[in-house]
Amino acid sequence: MTDSWANTRVGEVDLHLDPGGSGLRAGLMDALREAVRGGRLAPGTRLPSSRTLAADLGIARNTVATAYAELVAEGWLTARQGSGTRVAARAAPRRAAAVSATAPDPRGRPSYSLLPGTPDLASFPRQEWSRAARRALTAAPNDAFGYGYGEARGRIELRTALAGYLARARGVHASPERIVVCAGFVHGLALLGKVLRARRVREVAVDAYGLPAHRALLAEAGLRTPALALDARGTRTDELAGPGGTGRSGGAGAVLLTPAHQFPLGGALHPERRAAAVDWARATDGLVLEDDYDGEFRFDRQPVGALQGLDPERVVYLGTASKSLAPGLRLAWMVLPERLVGEVAAAKGEVDRVPGTPDQLTLAEFIASGAYDRQVRAMRGRYRRRRDQLAAALADAAPGIRVTGIAAGLHAVVQLPPGTERPTLAAARDQGLALEGLSCFRHPSAPPGPDALVVGYGTPSDSAWAGALEALRRVLPA
Repeated sequence: MTDSWANTRVGEVDLHLDPGGSGLRAGLMDALREAVRGGRLAPGTRLPSSRTLAADLGIARNTVATAYAELVAEGWLTARQGSGTRVAARAAPRRAAAVSATAPDPRGRPSYSLLPGTPDLASFPRQEWSRAARRALTAAPNDAFGYGYGEARGRIELRTALAGYLARARGVHASPERIVVCAGFVHGLALLGKVLRARRVREVAVDAYGLPAHRALLAEAGLRTPALALDARGTRTDELAGPGGTGRSGGAGAVLLTPAHQFPLGGALHPERRAAAVDWARATDGLVLEDDYDGEFRFDRQPVGALQGLDPERVVYLGTASKSLAPGLRLAWMVLPERLVGEVAAAKGEVDRVPGTPDQLTLAEFIASGAYDRQVRAMRGRYRRRRDQLAAALADAAPGIRVTGIAAGLHAVVQLPPGTERPTLAAARDQGLALEGLSCFRHPSAPPGPDALVVGYGTPSDSAWAGALEALRRVLPA
């Protein structure tokens, strides 16, 4: 593990800005003025380079450079060859001293976020994506820009590219005919809920710890969601009752699992449990819904292959570009048992939400060119370093606290002493740090579990990472 995380950009500061307003340049200038007025930027503070700040904010470098130049002209900043751009040596504002660099934004927004479920958005491969878009749009037939009637399953170019990639990288038994493209995982789960209800399924078993939004979505489809216990080997799939079984979820017609990296606890489903889930589905004519939300990001060995490979006719595989690229693309996919393809396509319909054709074609080209593999490899290395830095920082700040669930993914579980989860979250809010506790993921029928934090180490940009870690260290119980 490395201990070089404290300052990845020597001489620059971690700066939280929210450039709102009518224009990017004007909004950035207002945000910088307010940071100086409020004392978050003290006289003499060296600002990030225009290139660094532009990358972190996702705006053009010229926009930042122009904003800096105008603030220099106004006297807020100074710029000298060799020393960069700094806050002008003016009288410190009277209300500056008491304001922390991690204090909450006046509008209630946190200064730092370690929420799970979001990748580092500043690392989106803009140039590679733009090149793929140009190639894809140049080669696209004219009908690709029409209404898309008859394409409820998604563009054949993308389904073909996905079939090849998923078979190679995730061990999925895939063909273009079995794939349905959808506008995010939630969209796919909603379609499956609709199809399952039409098939007279009444229950979809879920983990005792998981995303409440997924349970709510299934409930909206009229499905009950009994909870399955979790232990060191993952989901207790023996609680799924088959013929002669004694499980607590005997009425379930499907089960939703995250077998490669359980969310949020972080373990991989034990091979015997994986086999048991498939055996249950075969014995009961049930379905396993496999949420492979971050299966490509495994750090201790090669990624765990998809459960779907054990029985493609009993497992629905759901994947997404939200972690590997960005959730804003709204691109996800399902690999379906043959008998479900028509039902899901019919449920999706001609006018349901679909990702735009240009984005579908761009992702197809991005995969086919090898850029997707390169992006996954690069982000795997980045998140592994983040994981190591988080573990090292917590070991130094609180040696008695265990960090678990870190063999893969973009988040870790930080175990806390009993009774300290709620006070720690309150302290985080006071520090302007967005955090979530393990308890918020607990199924309403599940017994209370350990006190813990679910820390998303993929979320901050590079310039905010050190500050987010420091804020986390400050709120941990002694």
